[in-house]
Parts: sequence; structure tokens; C-alpha cells
Amino acid sequence: MKRKNLIIIAIVILVAVAAVLVAVHGARKSTFRQDYHIKDISSVTQIFMADMDENQVLLQRPPKGSADTTWIVNKQYPANQPMIDLLLETLHTMRIREQVNRNAVPNIIARISSGNIKVEVYQRRYLINLFDGRVKLFPTERKTVTYYVGGETQDLMASYMFRDGDKVPYIIHIPGFRGFLTPRFTADPTKWRSHKIVDLDVKHIARISLDIPQMPNESFAIERNGEGFEMHDAAGTLVHGFDTARVAQMLSSFTNLNFDEYAEIVPHSNAANDVATGPRAILRITDTDGTTTEVKTYIKYTNPDDLMAMPDPEMYEEFDLNRLYAIVNQSDTVLIQYYAFDNILQPASYFRGSEKSFFAR
Repeated sequence: MKRKNLIIIAIVILVAVAAVLVAVHGARKSTFRQDYHIKDISSVTQIFMADMDENQVLLQRPPKGSADTTWIVNKQYPANQPMIDLLLETLHTMRIREQVNRNAVPNIIARISSGNIKVEVYQRRYLINLFDGRVKLFPTERKTVTYYVGGETQDLMASYMFRDGDKVPYIIHIPGFRGFLTPRFTADPTKWRSHKIVDLDVKHIARISLDIPQMPNESFAIERNGEGFEMHDAAGTLVHGFDTARVAQMLSSFTNLNFDEYAEIVPHSNAANDVATGPRAILRITDTDGTTTEVKTYIKYTNPDDLMAMPDPEMYEEFDLNRLYAIVNQSDTVLIQYYAFDNILQPASYFRGSEKSFFAR
């Protein structure tokens, strides 16, 4: 008899929990149509985007409890975190400005169908979520919303969007923001990848080497020796009397060292031809954990087509005076700025007291 009563009590509890879950789900469903934005962006675990040009990108938050807070692009590359933050802010702050006029609905739907970015948002959810989130049990991840982001409105102050489950598209904006939202949603993976080459404090640098194939005697290495550093020439011989201030300035340049952009997205890129001439310099950065980052630099020739657009042909420069090509870790071809590498890509003689050299040009 006692066991029978326990079974009845258990059934009653399960029915009560099920009723609460149905009520909560119903409340969420009833408010879904009014809330176009993502209320809790901290619960977003991943975002998948795809466009009509077959570009796809998967953005994933690092596992809960991970020391690294940087998101991951396509399961392998560190993300450009400011862009991730902007995307999350957009999802959180965007609002319905108005519903598309009934007579315009077929035309807007056709426009969105012919060119859109599909955006799937996945969030952490709990099978049991009671008392305004004070009781959360059985976490799971599921797709909570799918948007189809279309083009801009005529006033350039909002974007057309259609959401799975809706019958009509809406005009979506961010209150107080002057501009449309479409550019913030891109499925091009390179746009989301971090531009960081290294980000090392001096205390985390073990060795820096610079090989200059056309000037082998100007190659050198800077190595940690206890709390300080020592310099070796191309033959590995210890160099005495080098300029410690210049070396310190060079070492400090590896804090937040970034490239400019990926070469494949540069219009009229001549990267293949320029790289075929061979590297001007080979930079290797080794941290105290033993990880080495390699950067091979190459001259970037100016696009000859630019000559036609110049009012004075004598202004034309054969070489790009601002940027170089670089291959990072034998994988990504990128563009780097002379300005960012000015204290790094210097020959050994500079660190012995000579003037700066622009051998890389």
C-alpha cells in the first residue's frame, strides 16, 4: 500500500512538472512573435550563416569553463572577437521598426528569396527552468531561431528580414543607429577570422630570428638569456655591444601584432606572381612555451592598372610603399603594413647602431 502511494505521488509530481513546462513553453511561444531579438546573448552557443554564393561559416563559443574566451570559426580558427561582439550586440538590440506593407509582401519575399543570408542561432536551454531561472536542470543546446536577412530599405536605415515561423517579413532596425544591418551578417569565413599574428609580452618571448636571403650577413637572432636577451649573428656568434634600446623596442612590437587583411580578398591581387620572386625576409617568433610562428614577407608590386588612373605617370611607384605580402605559418597569404613591422624588419646592422633600412622594399 505504501509503495502504491509513493507511485501515485511520483506520478502527480511528474504531471505537475509537465504542466509547468507546457505553460512555460506556451508563454515563450506566445511572446515569440513580439520579440524579434535575442534576449539573452550569453546563452548563444553558436551561429551558423550561409549565403546564396555558397559561402558558409560556423561561429562557436568556447566550451563553458574554458580559459580562452575567443570564439572559433569553422571549428579551427580563432575569431575576430570585436566582430563577434558586434554580431551578438546586433542580435540583442535589433527591433521591429514596422511590418512590411501587405501590398509589398510578395515583392519583398521575392527579393529576400533571391538574395539572403540565412542565420541560425543556437542557444543553451534547460529542459527544466523554473521560478524565473532559479531552478535550471538538464542543459541542452538547440536551434532557437532562423532569420533570413535581406537587403536594405530605401532610406538605408533598416534591413528586410524574414524569420522562420512568421507569415510576413519585417523591417528591422536598431533604435538610435543610423544605418542598415545587412553588412553585419556575412557568411564569408575570412571576414570572421582573427587578424592576430602573435600577442606576446616580452616576458613570454624566448627567441626571435630574422633571415634575409638577399643579405645573409644581415640575418640575426635575439635569444632569451635569463631575464635578459643576447644577440647572435648569422653564423651564431654572440654579438657584443648591440643597441639594447632598439632591441627592446623591437621585442615590444610583438604585443598585439596583426596583419592587415587576407590577400585573397584584395581586388586585383598579384599575390601569386609577387610571392614567386621569393621571400625578402623570414621572421620566426618562438614563445616560452616552445611555439614558433613563422612569417615570410614578400614585396608587393603596385598594380600596373593603377598607372592608367594617375594624372601624373611620374607619381607611379613600382612597389607598394605601404604594404607587403606575407605567408603566416605556411598557410595564410595576408597583407601586412610596413608601419606595424617597421621596428621588426630591420637588418642586424640596425641593431648595432646603423640607420634604419628599408631592405624589404
